[in-house]
Amino acid sequence: MSPDELVYLGILAASIPIGFLFRYLSPPVKQGVALLLGLSITIATCQVHALHSLVTVLGTWIIIKSSWRSAPALSLAWTFLYLLFFRLVTWFGLPPPTPFANAIQLLLTLKMVSLANEVQSFHLEKKQEVSSFSKSPVVGGLSQEPSLYDMIAYSYCYVGIMTGPFFRFQTYVDWLRQPSSLDLPGRVPCMLRLRLVPVYGALFLTANAYFPLAYVLTEEFLEHHFFFRLFYMTVVFFVFRMRFYAAWCGAEAGCISAGLGCYPEGALSKPGGGPTVNYSPDPDSPVLYDFKAIQNIDPYNTDFCVKVRHGMRYWNMTVQWWLHHYIYPNSPFKAYALKAGWTMFISAYWHGLHAGYYLSFLTIPLCIAAESAMESSVRAKLGPRGQSAFDWVHWFLKMRAYDYMCMGFVLLKASDTVHYWTSIYFIIHIIALACILFGRLMKGGKREGKKSEKEEKIEGGKKEVKQEDVREKTE
Repeated sequence: MSPDELVYLGILAASIPIGFLFRYLSPPVKQGVALLLGLSITIATCQVHALHSLVTVLGTWIIIKSSWRSAPALSLAWTFLYLLFFRLVTWFGLPPPTPFANAIQLLLTLKMVSLANEVQSFHLEKKQEVSSFSKSPVVGGLSQEPSLYDMIAYSYCYVGIMTGPFFRFQTYVDWLRQPSSLDLPGRVPCMLRLRLVPVYGALFLTANAYFPLAYVLTEEFLEHHFFFRLFYMTVVFFVFRMRFYAAWCGAEAGCISAGLGCYPEGALSKPGGGPTVNYSPDPDSPVLYDFKAIQNIDPYNTDFCVKVRHGMRYWNMTVQWWLHHYIYPNSPFKAYALKAGWTMFISAYWHGLHAGYYLSFLTIPLCIAAESAMESSVRAKLGPRGQSAFDWVHWFLKMRAYDYMCMGFVLLKASDTVHYWTSIYFIIHIIALACILFGRLMKGGKREGKKSEKEEKIEGGKKEVKQEDVREKTE
């Protein structure tokens, strides 16, 4: 493991026992101590580069105070433009930021855009309540506009400050105001989330030692058989998954120990978004709680869901919620594949400027279009057993597609990504295009069949009319 990875590991490991101590604190003390701890981590790991995050927060606060109506669009433009400056600071003669500063900046961007949307919703709901003389039915809305101190405390809260998960400002406020934190579940769900982390970590270290990523860029790698080169991307994606499974499960455990994101099961919380319904528990029955609001990874469904589009839902789940609510609905396109492509482009930009991100993320819409074409033209015509066999093949190709796209994500450079994809003959691109073409041909044949049936009916009708005309003449 690299020194940076050891620092991440140390912060994650320390956040879990510290989190249990926060359950004893009152809301103001909890807010202040969480801010102090988060600022200490930021300054210790980022040094002078911590100023980037502070400028981002202050800029967002000015935007919200100046125009809450336009705050969502302006905050998105501000934070994303600052991301561009942040990644090109060396062009201006400034020192490059540390990897820790980059991690904090990424999560802060999500928080600031989300906060601007929450403040806009708060003002719109308030106006609606005044005009309709009734309380707004919106779930999870703010009760008041946050102050600058609230914004800074939310931005630098130590929980998930580098590793996530993302959580809304309202989730943060609910955490501060929990009436009985000590009575909420903590130890058991925390241990359940951590139980497989040693396994993920051991698998990551072992596979990474025997199958290093750098090997794919050597001349010796190209001398291996095609199937070995194809197999290698499967191991690379396995290493990638094990690393993030361990990190995100550990990050979730840090939230669970502190009680962040704990809601009754009846609230039907969504990862990143929090409760989706107003839930009032029955005082005479026990209340069950969950931590769905801060769930960032579902390892089982990530590995075993069938479709490419479903695989995204279970990976980095809180960020997927953010993309789905703030980027996807505002896409300039209407077609699903184009809207998905736009969302993936924004996701790639958020991750960084490396060409490998764009090559990977923009392959996803192609794969989605391919699976949609095959589902409508092939799977829909099969029986139960045929559909089951189709789904197994679909799952296998879904995993290979993510193996393939992962290579661009980890190799980063366009030249390195294309170099590897060339060594396996762009196999996933070819399969995806072939599926799309086959699906269209099948649909085209179906349309021609329908047209011919209509033509036969028209011709039959014309013949009947002619026969009637002949009868009338003979009579």
